[in-house]
Amino acid sequence: MADNQERLVGSNIKGEESALEQALRPKTLKDFIGQHRVREQIDVLLTAARHRNTPADHILLSGPPGLGKTTLALILASEMQAPIRITSGPAITHAGDLAAILSSLVEGEILFLDEIHRLPRPAEELLYLAMEDFRVDVVVGKGPGATAIPLQLPHFTLVGATTRAGLLPGPLRDRFGFTAHLDFYDDKELAQVILRSAALLEIDIHTDAITEISGRSRGTPRIANRLLRRVRDYAQVKASPSISLADAKAALEMYEVDEMGLDRLDRGVLVALVERFNGGPVGLSTLAIAVGEEIETVESVAEPFLVRNGLMARTSRGRVATAAGFAHIGRTPPAQFASLFDTPAPDA
Repeated sequence: MADNQERLVGSNIKGEESALEQALRPKTLKDFIGQHRVREQIDVLLTAARHRNTPADHILLSGPPGLGKTTLALILASEMQAPIRITSGPAITHAGDLAAILSSLVEGEILFLDEIHRLPRPAEELLYLAMEDFRVDVVVGKGPGATAIPLQLPHFTLVGATTRAGLLPGPLRDRFGFTAHLDFYDDKELAQVILRSAALLEIDIHTDAITEISGRSRGTPRIANRLLRRVRDYAQVKASPSISLADAKAALEMYEVDEMGLDRLDRGVLVALVERFNGGPVGLSTLAIAVGEEIETVESVAEPFLVRNGLMARTSRGRVATAAGFAHIGRTPPAQFASLFDTPAPDA
């Protein structure tokens, strides 16, 4: 009984968080903050499609998680006044799963396929024909007596999203009429995102607190909105009528998000690399074991941010900490490893 209650509470919390995220998503291109070049290109593409009264070309959106790929797909449907079907690569295990989805689409519908790089190969090959000729071949029967029956599909728009565009095969990439790459946001853009979200959530927050949160959001709107909600929770518990800079700093410190945006996992990886392995080089699997995390988690979550901020480097011999990485946790790089770092050790 207790376990069921815990699961129910956990489910309710996740549902509330998801509802908040949905509420904070912009509904139009005009409301979408950042990604100016991509936004302008998509606006031209959609306007031209509306003038021709035809579905838009297939669109591929690539970039790190949390930058707005799903939001843009929903905006596309809204701007085109078209229904949208949402699925993902891992959810499609057989070509038949994809054929069932495609055959149930209506004219002009948008199919959003998240993590398209994880689509099974047979389904991928089926998608080639669907994207190009708007038909699929349904195989009836087995063995020598099997026959392929062509099934005509309505004209639809496929919006694919991927965090690893390099894993997409060339023939699939070439079938998209427009490809866009989303970049990380700067602090000013994130401040605009936080200001907009604060207004929607009816949060009274000081300008310097917004600046503090944006500086720790790792260039990602999703993280900025999540930190804003946690800071709001802290201020609410402390009965602060409005969120001040002191509230923001105290809340983020409590949630273990430092001045650069490093969280517990990031700092754990950096501390292990510096203190246990003397700055490296060390293999990824060994590093993951040292922090008690899965290899994929360290590689896809912590490592990109640490490398992007110059705190860690990838070499042919393994991962190494840079001078900035040593300095960030208050350590000095050993003189014998000075050549591995971006600045020499003081006593070198």
